[in-house]
Amino acid sequence: MDGNSRWARARGMPTSAGHAALQPALEETVRLSCAWGIRVLTAFAFSHQNWDRPKEEVDFCMAVYNRFIQDNVAQFVREGIRLRVIGDCSRLPTYLQKTAQNAEEETSSNSQLDLMLAIGYSGRTDILQACGKLARKVHSKLLRPEDIDESLFADELQTSWTDEFPCPDLLIRTSGELRLSNFLLWQSAYSELFFTDTLWPDFGKAEYLQALMSFQSRDRRFGKRKL
Repeated sequence: MDGNSRWARARGMPTSAGHAALQPALEETVRLSCAWGIRVLTAFAFSHQNWDRPKEEVDFCMAVYNRFIQDNVAQFVREGIRLRVIGDCSRLPTYLQKTAQNAEEETSSNSQLDLMLAIGYSGRTDILQACGKLARKVHSKLLRPEDIDESLFADELQTSWTDEFPCPDLLIRTSGELRLSNFLLWQSAYSELFFTDTLWPDFGKAEYLQALMSFQSRDRRFGKRKL
C-alpha cells in the first residue's frame, strides 16, 4: 500500500495525513474483497526496513494500524473475516500487540476472508526463520534433511496459517513503484504482478476492478506448456 506520503505532499499536508488516509482505502478494499469472493487478502502496511524511518512517523503509523483493527474488528466478526498480523510482532508497541492478539482471537473461527496485515514484515526474514525452524527439527531428529521439500518449507512461513491459499495469485503495488520490496518473496514465485500509478489513498473500486480484470486476462501456465 504505497504512496501515502506522496499523496499528502501533493495536497500540502503533513506525512501523517497520508498515513491516516491509508485506513479508509484499506477498509474499502476489504469490503470489496468480501463482496467479490476473494478468499485471502494480504495488506503490506509496514516493512522491516520502515523501522528506520523517523520515530515520530513510525509511532503515528503504529497508531493508525491499531485504530484500523479496533475500528473494524466488530465488522470482521459479523462478516466472517479472520484477521492475522504477520511480521516481527515483537517490535510492535505493546498496545498494538494486545489489540492484534484480541482481534485474532475474536475472529479465529471466521472463514469468509482471511485478512493478513503485514507489519514489520520482511520476505527475506520470513524465509530465514523458516530455515531456522526446519534446521532445529533436523537437529532434534524430528526431521531428516532429505525429507525437506517445498511443501514442508512453505508450512514454516508466516502465511501458512491461511491453509488453502498461502500464495497470492495476484500482487498489486500502487504508486508507480516497480519492485517487490521484500514482500512475500517465496510466496510470489508465480504471482501475477499488477503495477498502478495510483497512490494508495486513491485506490478504490475502479482501480481494484482494473487489477482483477488484468489478472483474468493472464495466461497462467506455471512453467508448463499448454497443448
